[in-house]
Amino acid sequence: MRSVRGSSRMRAVLVHQFGGVEQMKVEDGVAIPSVGDKQVLLKVHVSGVNPVDTYIRSGQYATLPGLPYVPGRDAAGVIHSTGSLVTKFKPGDRVFSSYSTQFGTLAEFTSVDEAHVFPLDDKLTYSQGAGIGVPYFTAYRALFQKAHAKKGERVLVHGASGAVGLAAVQIGVANGLRVVGTAGTPEGLDLVKQMGAEAVFNHRDKKYISELQKGEKFDVILEMLANVNLGKDLTLMKPRGRTIVVGSRGTVSIDPRNIMGIEGSVTGMALQTATPEEWKELSEGVIEGINAGWVTPVVDREYTLEEAGKAHHDIINSKGAKGNLVVKLQD
Repeated sequence: MRSVRGSSRMRAVLVHQFGGVEQMKVEDGVAIPSVGDKQVLLKVHVSGVNPVDTYIRSGQYATLPGLPYVPGRDAAGVIHSTGSLVTKFKPGDRVFSSYSTQFGTLAEFTSVDEAHVFPLDDKLTYSQGAGIGVPYFTAYRALFQKAHAKKGERVLVHGASGAVGLAAVQIGVANGLRVVGTAGTPEGLDLVKQMGAEAVFNHRDKKYISELQKGEKFDVILEMLANVNLGKDLTLMKPRGRTIVVGSRGTVSIDPRNIMGIEGSVTGMALQTATPEEWKELSEGVIEGINAGWVTPVVDREYTLEEAGKAHHDIINSKGAKGNLVVKLQD
């Protein structure tokens, strides 16, 4: 890794045109981003990969960066330098971040607003740190800021072996929720159970919905693939149950009568719409979990920078998620 003092250039993945993974090119000689007064320059050790990164790269997202851009929202690394008005961090601090600008995190350096940088506890690796931001903030927002989940309530987490799903299981169990999950492989089922879920169902089993319908229904449902499951979710809620749509990859038909009689609700959520006050609450809740020891990201696979396109492919086309996918830039 070259010293930033000796060069104003770095290696990074650049996207010059929205489209498939073939648009992701590793380039040398990319300009290291400048740092504003309230920003830090982060030396990226590991970049997190999330489904939202693939939606942006393909151009299928509400808010798109200008071209060319560096993909990636989550990272973990070391503060290299700080803007003149930064007060919370100093060079050498281990941190994780969750933010997206023209200079994303698939790069040796990225600039991040101080408000979106957080201390990384020594008990977590950089790869784990890169798996905190989007997954844990999304899960926390869905459970508490959108569903207003309360201790003792029963929660169904679809896709519980994925990064957001595992975060939701950990957060829910730690906060006294009764968590049930679904996964698609024996390894995923075991992992969700290890995280403390009271029951886990295989969503590849055609009978799993009927099995869920036989048991106690749910106060809260976190839906990661609404185009597949939303219609079924409406039959699984208790009176005044809440389904939170975290992810969807298409359209779906539902029968509104399934929620009219129970006065149930379906609410969409998007992390980027959180207000500054909500971001503060999110970060405080997750940092509390890190300090308490229940924020423990599971890293399924590490990729090199040259394999970043494969990571984008795999996170969408996986036959069975088992935690976070990350791209390693430093040893």
